[in-house]
Amino acid sequence: MRTILYIVALILIIGWVLGFFVYSAGQLIHALLVIAIIALLVGVIKRA
Repeated sequence: MRTILYIVALILIIGWVLGFFVYSAGQLIHALLVIAIIALLVGVIKRA
């Protein structure tokens, strides 16, 4: 389950980076970044 969480977080971060530099989608980009950070934090907390 942790690997799936990290894969989702990685995809969201890549989407954020692409959206930030390629497209100007506004708040959607920042929402993706926040979701990715939350997913990473949840993974770290569950592992600890």
